[in-house]
Amino acid sequence: MAKILVIDDDPSLNRALRLGLRAGGHDVTTAATGEHGISQTALTAPDVVVLDMGLPDMDGIEVCRTIRSWSDVPIIILSATGAENRKVAALDAGANDYVTKPFSMPELEARIRVVTRSRSVVGVDPAETTISCGELELDLVHHDVSLDGVNVALTTKEFEVLAFLARHSGKTCTHQMILSAVWGAGYGAEAQYVHAYVHRLRQKLNDESAELITTVPGVGYSLKCND
Repeated sequence: MAKILVIDDDPSLNRALRLGLRAGGHDVTTAATGEHGISQTALTAPDVVVLDMGLPDMDGIEVCRTIRSWSDVPIIILSATGAENRKVAALDAGANDYVTKPFSMPELEARIRVVTRSRSVVGVDPAETTISCGELELDLVHHDVSLDGVNVALTTKEFEVLAFLARHSGKTCTHQMILSAVWGAGYGAEAQYVHAYVHRLRQKLNDESAELITTVPGVGYSLKCND
C-alpha cells in the first residue's frame, strides 16, 4: 500500500480521506496549508500527494509547481471545478491526474493505484531506506551516516539537512526549501540557520573546499555525487 500525503484545508474531507484510505491499507498524513504540504512532502517523501486546488495560503497550482521543481512524486489534484483551463494549468504544472469533486473513494483509490504503478515501472523504490552518494552513505531509518566506510556523528538537525540534500542530489535546494523541510513551514527567511548547519556538515565531512556540498550563491546548496 502507499504512503499518501493529503494537502487540503477542509477538515471534514481530510477526515473522510484519512478513514477511507486507511481502510484500504494506506498510510495517510494530512496538511492544511500549501506551505505545510510542501515541507511535509520534502520531509516524509510520500508515495503520492493528493492536492486540493483551493488552499488558504497559496494556489494549488503553485504548490504543485514548487513540489515538481525538486520531486517526481505523483501528484493527484482535487478540485471543485472541472474547468478545462484549470485542468490544463494543473497538468502543465506537473500534476499526474485531476479529480473533480465530488468523487467516490473507489475512484480515488483507482487513480492512486495507476500513478503508483506507473512510478514503479520506471524503477522508483517507494520503500527506500538508504541513500548512497559516492562514498557517502545515509541510513534513513537509523539516522546513521558513513563516509568512506567511517561513521560520521551528526546531530538530528544536521542529519535532516544532509538527508534533504541527498534526496535531491545534483539539484539546487533553495534556502527556503531546506528551512521548510527541516525547521517547518513557519521558517523561510532564516537563511543563516542553513548556512550554519552546512558549515558544520562540511567540517564533519571533511568538505572544507565545498566540493561535496556546493554553494549556489544567493540561492542555496546542492549535494554533488561522484559515483
